[in-house]
Amino acid sequence: MKRIIVAIDGYSSCGKSTLAKALAKSLHYAYLDSGAMYRAVTLYFLDNHLDYNDPGVVDEALNNIEIHFERIEGQNHAFLNGVDIEHAIREMRVNEHVSPVSAISAVRRAMVRQQQLMGKRRGIVADGRDIGTVVFPDAELKIFLIADPDVRTSRRHLELAAKGIDADWHEVQQNLLERDRIDSSRADSPLRKADDAIVIDNTLLSEVQQLEQSLKLAKERIPTA
Repeated sequence: MKRIIVAIDGYSSCGKSTLAKALAKSLHYAYLDSGAMYRAVTLYFLDNHLDYNDPGVVDEALNNIEIHFERIEGQNHAFLNGVDIEHAIREMRVNEHVSPVSAISAVRRAMVRQQQLMGKRRGIVADGRDIGTVVFPDAELKIFLIADPDVRTSRRHLELAAKGIDADWHEVQQNLLERDRIDSSRADSPLRKADDAIVIDNTLLSEVQQLEQSLKLAKERIPTA
């Protein structure tokens, strides 16, 4: 059976990763967490006290960054230069810097190259902000997730709390809205809906309901012959 690429884009905390992981599991596909890759680069700059506004520093840093993923106890874990960073990349300090780092053209080019290599065999579900428009413009299924900003904030706040990270709800919302602004207005690969993407508003949907909708869409696009 031919395998396809599913591209899931949308604003921060719309549930892209939750849906992508569940869909990949249901289809027995690989899961590509593009957001974790940009977070890993951001963490590298922060931990090494590097100025990501300096193009020379950025170019040198990218030559020293190796990112890969491993399944640990059924969960996708990001590794940066051999170190498990899955918890560290979800911290607020990374949240506050990941959008400007992601807006750097050199960073985007490097990550897109890696992502496209990962998708060469197809049979992949990828989520991010430019998956359907830049990384995999030929994806057979493109989904664009949206949700009410207050709902998104509450989801993100609960996610941080579950990881033991204490954050103010209003600070979380301010961070989300600022990331929306930066992601949508950056010059290189801005966040936008692909012309052929299907919009799913999951404000009032459960995780099961959005998975059912997406799985139906995917199966309609998988050739049986």
